[in-house]
Amino acid sequence: MSCPPRVLASTSPYRAELLGRLGLSFETEAPGTDETPYPGEAPWGLATRLAEAKARAVAQQRPEAVVLGSDQCVDLDGTILGKPGDFESARDQLRKLSGRAAVFRTGVCVLEPGGGLVGIEEVAFTVVFRELHEAAIRRYLEREAALDCAGAIRSEGLAPALMERTEGPDATALMGLPLIRTTRLLEAAGIAVL
Repeated sequence: MSCPPRVLASTSPYRAELLGRLGLSFETEAPGTDETPYPGEAPWGLATRLAEAKARAVAQQRPEAVVLGSDQCVDLDGTILGKPGDFESARDQLRKLSGRAAVFRTGVCVLEPGGGLVGIEEVAFTVVFRELHEAAIRRYLEREAALDCAGAIRSEGLAPALMERTEGPDATALMGLPLIRTTRLLEAAGIAVL
């Protein structure tokens, strides 16, 4: 019996690189999902809702595949910080994060062929930021392409220079795909990672 195709429902090069670390062959497909939070939506529900929405959007096009969706948002005292998109928004987000703790909430969802839910989980990872002065924020944004990253934080790049400390169960969750949970969900879908 052949293994079903595996599809990452994402256009994120960061997620593709992370999933590639598991040594599995997979394809990527753009889910085309609207990532706008619902009015009043809590950050602790947004990441899992979008992870599932992305997986389901791709599963409709690829019903023969195991589909993995993931999403991340930054929770700053109950306020959602998403992808800034432009320099000014990124600068505003970094000003808000300066000297504060924020929770990076990463949702991951795996669907089996036919769209059945294997599992959906959220991994929370806390980052305490240094006091960030305007010059440091400007230099960071000039050097780091982080406009497509939640909170303007590209943790696999220069972002650790902004941080005081981190705490969480899986450092890859901070980068956008929690590989510990992803491995367990893929194994539950019948895909052996090891």
